[in-house]
Amino acid sequence: MESTWLVLLSLALGLTVGGGFVTLLNVAERHGKRAAEVVNPAVPDGIDQVLDALDSAGVVLDPSNNVIKTSPGALAMGIVVNQQLAHPELLELARGVRRTGESVSEDLVLSRGPFGDASMHLRVRLARLGSRYVLLLAEDRTEAFRLDEVRRDFVANISHELKTPIAAVGLLAEALGHAADEPVQVRRFADRLTTEAGRLARLTQEIIELSRLQAQDALRQPELLDIDDIVAAGVDQNRVVADADRITLAVGKKCRAQVYGDERLLVMAVHNLVANAVHYSTPGSRVGVGARVTDGVIEVTVTDQGVGIPESDLDRIFERFFRVDQARSRNTGGTGLGLSIVKHVVQIHGGDIRVWSQPGSGSTFTIRLPEATHPAPAATGDTP
Repeated sequence: MESTWLVLLSLALGLTVGGGFVTLLNVAERHGKRAAEVVNPAVPDGIDQVLDALDSAGVVLDPSNNVIKTSPGALAMGIVVNQQLAHPELLELARGVRRTGESVSEDLVLSRGPFGDASMHLRVRLARLGSRYVLLLAEDRTEAFRLDEVRRDFVANISHELKTPIAAVGLLAEALGHAADEPVQVRRFADRLTTEAGRLARLTQEIIELSRLQAQDALRQPELLDIDDIVAAGVDQNRVVADADRITLAVGKKCRAQVYGDERLLVMAVHNLVANAVHYSTPGSRVGVGARVTDGVIEVTVTDQGVGIPESDLDRIFERFFRVDQARSRNTGGTGLGLSIVKHVVQIHGGDIRVWSQPGSGSTFTIRLPEATHPAPAATGDTP
């Protein structure tokens, strides 16, 4: 009888231990699933499609404020860098939404890039997305804030700068009438009239282009671009003029980097720098153009062996209509807007431009742009 009770007692003890072990396994499995959900968060269905369809910037943040979903607009505007919000102001708003559970709308002035002084005016909205996530939407309203200022600058600039070529065209036309019986004089005045008309057309086009850039409306639909293609296009537009002056255009090796932006505007910026380098170089000299990427920064450099720029003028060369050498600028048809256009193109792309120069030794202009970052692969919610 005693042995029977021992067997029953052993059986009961074994069942108790086995049941406890199974319970521990179930608890461990549930904790494992929760940990996997934290490591591989899954946002509600349809969010990917919504973010891809947005013209403005859209970002989804996880409980640790890491970016797990982002729209192309957020990357192009520089709001998201390396899967993190780039501005502490946005992080603070996200923490507030998570803490209170209430949606917020704010107008913010944020830096457009990691360097330079360009800024953007954003209207941001943040709200909870389910119980774990925060949705951030940002609309760029910089154009509305800048429009009035641009209009005033446009009227002031065009009224001042157009007076000289318009007066020249009028005087030349009058001179043609008086020299109607002198074929040599007619040809001479006609050539000058053609030159002034061309300068007037270039000046008008560049003023319009600059005003458009200052309105900050140039990057409504930024694209992912290869910087090597932009450099090649900007250089090729100057080869005929360079060859005519026996100036060698030397292009460095490819850097294989990408940038978000407007291809036409970036090509125009490189073209303007190379054109300036050619115009202010001596015949038979060399202009070097190169691109490289370091720590997420793309640098496009244009170096010439020309006349150089006095140190006293270095702080003013990017001003509208400023010319270092007035006489040479007139001879080459310069408008004084080329470098100002370059500056604004670079700024609306979140970058800056730097210059080094020494009179008699040449100049080096460097465009610095943030390298494009790519979205991380979508989270699947599965444990690796």
